[in-house]
Amino acid sequence: MAFRSFSIHLLSLLALISASAVARAGDESFSYRRDVRPILSHSCAGCHRPQKMKGKLDLTTYAALAHGGKTGPAFIAGDPEKSPLIEQVSGDDPQMPDKGQKLSATEVNILTQWVKQGAKDDSVPGEVAAVGDSDVAPVKYAIAPVISAIAASPDGALLAVGGWHEILLHRADGSEIVARMASCSPRITSMRFSADGAKLVAAGGSPGEFGTIEVFDVAGRKRVKRFAVSSDTVFGLSLSPTADRAAVACADKTVRVIDLEDGKEVDNFGVHSDWALGAAFTMDGTRVASCGRDKNLFLLDLKTHKAIDPVADPNDPFTCLARDPNKDQVLCGTSKGQVRLYRLTDLQNSTEQKREPNRIKEWEGQAGPVNAIEYSADGTSVAVAGAGEVRVFSEAGKRRFICTGHQGAVYAIAFSPDGTRLFTGGYDGRIRVFDMKKGELIKTFAPTPLKEGAVAVAIPASK
Repeated sequence: MAFRSFSIHLLSLLALISASAVARAGDESFSYRRDVRPILSHSCAGCHRPQKMKGKLDLTTYAALAHGGKTGPAFIAGDPEKSPLIEQVSGDDPQMPDKGQKLSATEVNILTQWVKQGAKDDSVPGEVAAVGDSDVAPVKYAIAPVISAIAASPDGALLAVGGWHEILLHRADGSEIVARMASCSPRITSMRFSADGAKLVAAGGSPGEFGTIEVFDVAGRKRVKRFAVSSDTVFGLSLSPTADRAAVACADKTVRVIDLEDGKEVDNFGVHSDWALGAAFTMDGTRVASCGRDKNLFLLDLKTHKAIDPVADPNDPFTCLARDPNKDQVLCGTSKGQVRLYRLTDLQNSTEQKREPNRIKEWEGQAGPVNAIEYSADGTSVAVAGAGEVRVFSEAGKRRFICTGHQGAVYAIAFSPDGTRLFTGGYDGRIRVFDMKKGELIKTFAPTPLKEGAVAVAIPASK
């Protein structure tokens, strides 16, 4: 009996606390950005986003929320009782969300009070309610995260490394972390510094949820822009010659070109039938080469907004590409370890006599999937990352040496601006620095702060 009385008392107390919290919430002023957007991000944006607008309703931005769906506006400012948004999530058996956990009484009250208070917009231009949206990186990592993106600054002073919901800026010698910049993406897939080193552009996302492009002010050590560009992760970031646009290959089978000033979509090519994984602007910035798991390599024209004839015939799934900094030709890697060089000018169609007439040369094959390819700034060296090693070639395709010692696959590579060093990262969560004269290992360091006794190897990334 005593236990039963205690249980009843505890339940009554919890109910009282909950009711009190709701009551207090009714007296507060609510913000779309601070209070409403996180609720929509967590519980609603999965089914109501640009790429999956159930009921023709997009809940990823204030403007889209205000516009509403096929039944009209989602809310009537000042009148929650006549607002479909409130009606759908309220009651003993709310209709939405139709999958997963229903909103709590406190969350419903926040939405209700926000509408009642006028449903004001305090969002930041370009900001979205992305599924899984978060800027919280671990203070220290219990497990060393897989490194899937690194980039060296043009002045050679900094090395950017992708972490979990963050980008870590290191001194290029690995001596210390200069800054930790928050990212909405749990995984950064590729990064590029602008030629002047003033900004760093990163691509990433969350599988099946969202893909983003983020722009960081390097001197200010902070993110200044963020654009949602897809409903799935984006890969193969490439900057235009003037660094005002970015091209990305997307897991939703598209290749997109984004204006980095306002986030507007300049082009959207739905040419691939499977994940697109690589993108690269041509030297004049008027075209984009793209490759993907559908075994296709395309050249996309930004003037006509159409795809030019395929550059390559389907052979094996492509995993990545890199453009020669001095020529309009791309070096592509495949899931079966092939490395092939293709021209992007004066394209020819395949004939019965000559298959793949645009292929210049096939380089030495790798022992497993090719995960990344990178040219040095002057184009005289090329690094090819694969299963546990990185092979370095001359521009003509002659192998110079193999960089070894990695514990697992290598996913990210970057040359120093002067081409004297190569940075590698991958499965084991460590950055390795190699001397490019002989391919010798100079240094190994953990780019992320690790807890005492942290596990050195993490779950491998995959494409």
